[in-house]
Amino acid sequence: MMTPVQLAKESLEIYVKERHIISAPEKLPSEMQGEAGVFVSLKEMGQLRGCIGTFMPTRDNIAQEIIYNAIAAGTEDPRFYPISVDELEKLVYSVDILSPPESVDSEGDLDPQQYGVIVQNGSRRGLLLPMLEGVDTVEEQVSIAKQKAGIGTDEVVKLMRFKVVRYKV
Repeated sequence: MMTPVQLAKESLEIYVKERHIISAPEKLPSEMQGEAGVFVSLKEMGQLRGCIGTFMPTRDNIAQEIIYNAIAAGTEDPRFYPISVDELEKLVYSVDILSPPESVDSEGDLDPQQYGVIVQNGSRRGLLLPMLEGVDTVEEQVSIAKQKAGIGTDEVVKLMRFKVVRYKV
């Protein structure tokens, strides 16, 4: 059975080499059945090289979510140029499968090691995954999520939290 990380790796490699989007495996392991938001993160030599995801499901199953988000992480992250064939062997993948987000009343309900955060002000929304190196406090986590959304530090936001199951090599 293919793991979420193996599926992400195969999806991006085939897309970069052949410009072909693979189909989800016919027999899905339990962790890739059902629907959920998924983030795929790529690192090269310890540095972030791409990260794209969906906080709510947009596909028929988690496997399809992984396939499309892996390709997007490698080719559409606006912070980076697209992954080249030469880089493929240097990449380290992680796949986060998200629980449904839940609203919280205050920052006191957050913990950057346990929960990811979503901040929202009107149509602007920013998300930050949990357990990120260098993000040790709730204040840092919320500040970074606001920055990603273009929300000012003094602006009031609606807070949501979610848990992840992280798969990595």
